[in-house]
Parts: sequence; structure tokens; C-alpha cells
Amino acid sequence: MNIAERTASVGRYVAFFESLSPDTLPELSQHVTDDVHFRDPFNDFTGRPRMERAFRHMFKLLDEVRFEVLDVAHSDTAAYLRWTMVYRRKQGPERRIEGMSEIALSEDGRVSAHIDHWDAAGQLYERLPVIGGILRSLRRRLQVD
Repeated sequence: MNIAERTASVGRYVAFFESLSPDTLPELSQHVTDDVHFRDPFNDFTGRPRMERAFRHMFKLLDEVRFEVLDVAHSDTAAYLRWTMVYRRKQGPERRIEGMSEIALSEDGRVSAHIDHWDAAGQLYERLPVIGGILRSLRRRLQVD
């Protein structure tokens, strides 16, 4: 795959990722391989059906989920998407998680790996009532003055 084809494939995936919703999930097979490797702070699995279930689960837990891709870079072997996930948790305030996805493309231009990198402790766990206080205290103790 040449650079123009790679760029077009990454662009199609970014557009799909930004439009991700329960209604667009059936289109996942057009954008990822059947044996796609997916990893985030909660999951590590192989297979498009599992990836679809993980996204469906996310949409069940959260309201008004959307991804905003802020920057894209790629090399001969991978693409990197810097994004913000915006969501509400069942009528709560709007929340944001910032992260980066490492994307590998197959020869046909579909995504064969989607590896998410984001700080679950600082952006999610610290917001929880009991454990959040413990984690914030621990973070303060480990910070360099």
C-alpha cells in the first residue's frame, strides 16, 4: 500500500471513528478486519465481533458519547490518532477523556489493530467517590516538588 492509499484508509477510519454510534456500528466490518486486535485500559482481545460488543457496552453505560479526533500522524507501518472522548454518564455532567490510538492497517486498508493509550487512573478512577480520594492522595505524594 502506498502513502496515498494509507492516508485515504486512515482518513476513512477517522471519519468512521468520529461518527461512531449504535447506528453506525454495523459498518464496523467495512473499517476493521475480522481478526482486529483491540486494546484499551479495560480490554485486550482479538476479533471484530468482540470489538463491536465492547462499543455496544460503552454505549449502554454512557450517554451522548462522541470522539473528536484532534490530530493524525502516520508512518509506513502505523497511524496515531490523538482524540478526546466526550460523554455523559446517565444525565450527569459532560466529561472528557483525552487519549491516543495506535492503528495498524492491513493490506486491504482496513484496521488490523487499534490500541488505545489513555490515563484511566487520572481521567476516570480519580472521579469515583471512595477510590478517587485515595488515588488523588497517592498522586500528590508521588509528585515531585
